[in-house]
Amino acid sequence: MREYELEVLERYETGVKGTRRIRGAFFCDTEEGARLLKETNISEKRALSMYLVQSRLEAAGMLVDTPVFTKDGEILAVSRDGTKYMMKKWYSGRECDMKRESELARAAANLAVLHRKLNQESAVVLNGEAEGLSVRRSPLEEIRRHNRELKKVRTFIRKRVAKNEFEFLFLNSFEKMYAMAEAVEKQLEESGCMELYRQSVEKGRLTHGDYNYHNLLILPGGTAVTGFEHMGINIQVHDLYYFIRKAMEKFHWKENTGRIILEAYEKERELENAERKYIGLSLAYPEKFWKTASSYYHSNKAWLPEKSVEKLETVVQQWDEKYRFLKNIFALKLV
Repeated sequence: MREYELEVLERYETGVKGTRRIRGAFFCDTEEGARLLKETNISEKRALSMYLVQSRLEAAGMLVDTPVFTKDGEILAVSRDGTKYMMKKWYSGRECDMKRESELARAAANLAVLHRKLNQESAVVLNGEAEGLSVRRSPLEEIRRHNRELKKVRTFIRKRVAKNEFEFLFLNSFEKMYAMAEAVEKQLEESGCMELYRQSVEKGRLTHGDYNYHNLLILPGGTAVTGFEHMGINIQVHDLYYFIRKAMEKFHWKENTGRIILEAYEKERELENAERKYIGLSLAYPEKFWKTASSYYHSNKAWLPEKSVEKLETVVQQWDEKYRFLKNIFALKLV
């Protein structure tokens, strides 16, 4: 560790016995257990809100990375070079293995339990105690924004005289992908999903915000959930949609795997019809197509990363598998 990082460690009560660097942070073996010291750019208000919710989740039996205060009672520690750090409770485990269906089921069940526990903490949101947790943009507004950007990217690429491999592939697949994007936008307007969003905001429903395998540690006695920095107010099953999308992209939209995840979640928390509809529509939106196109549009066009072409090719190649999955698992008919 650098000198000023050691100085940050000294601000905490925990007696540090050793440190090692892991994924952009420092794992600390302390007299009070495992800790993680990590740079952060979140505000003090948000960090305090995280502590408020996570400490209550911890008291309710969840294994989470609750922030730790300094000796002076500060939630964030600022080094002499102005860098902000946050120390969190940590666990000695391994990341969830997305290639094992048993661990996907375990993670889905754990997410359902987390959602139940978060529902019990809605009062801290409604009472204004968790001011640092913001309301996420509505799904309809988000999709409209993405669709506008897709059209902007198409206009930009059409005007380019010498087109590269990525641009030809984007234009060749645009009509098919954009038809799906428009269909999702229309069904979101006509379904009960926007009412679900309104109720979620009204009731102060909290989501983890980044529920993926990087933030799930498999332990002998359970599953620890970390990475609450993106926690906010939203439709709760947005977490489940995100987890399913990440898993299905790796499993090539294998229907049985999707059923295993959904069944594991519903053993702990039954889905409402509107929630199931929302998950299906969210999965139907060509998110990866938009994200890859957006990244390219905002990049340096003089250099074309090979990864960009590979990602776009994967999206197009998996499309039929994905659409079959959506029809059979969520009974979706869009285009």
